[in-house]
Amino acid sequence: MAIPEEFFIVRQGRRMVLYAGLLGEAHARGLKGIDTELLQVPVAENGNVAVVKATVEMEEGRTFSGIGDASPENVGRGIVPHIIRMAETRAKARALRDAVNIGVTALEEMGEDDAPTPARETARANVASAAANGDGVPQGPGLSEKQEKKLLHELDRGGYTVGQFEEKNGPIAELTKAKASWFIDRLVETREGKDG
Repeated sequence: MAIPEEFFIVRQGRRMVLYAGLLGEAHARGLKGIDTELLQVPVAENGNVAVVKATVEMEEGRTFSGIGDASPENVGRGIVPHIIRMAETRAKARALRDAVNIGVTALEEMGEDDAPTPARETARANVASAAANGDGVPQGPGLSEKQEKKLLHELDRGGYTVGQFEEKNGPIAELTKAKASWFIDRLVETREGKDG
């Protein structure tokens, strides 16, 4: 058994696995349960850092554990109200990686400063493309940093993962400003239609 390639993405040349892929593989291998324990409640005195321990139990009785942390310093602005849940997801991802013997980092484990952003990747790809073409001018305007943040925020609010979006629409880093605006508008319309 192996995690399907659709659950892997590449960011700044680093191959990463998605949490959904880890969970699916663990179920296929006989996941019995996942227990989590909040080790540190985020409060001002500890820098609002949440720390969670996750323990994965497989059917054959083996257990695997992982620690995850999250704070306003290592998550996106839209995730700050959900720091405990992010710490829990990171802890579970680490424990699941050990349980299914996956050595690459899960995307969800990455901190805000560590995680390569689509806008940074676009800039890097544009520079590489310009160098390869020898013209020094990237083709077409890529999405802005502000658009990237808005798109990621709307995907999160709509319950979509970056992996799900990129599987259907291609890498966010390759979106033009016009396409990014179109997707943002559609996500907002869909969400408002659901909420209304």
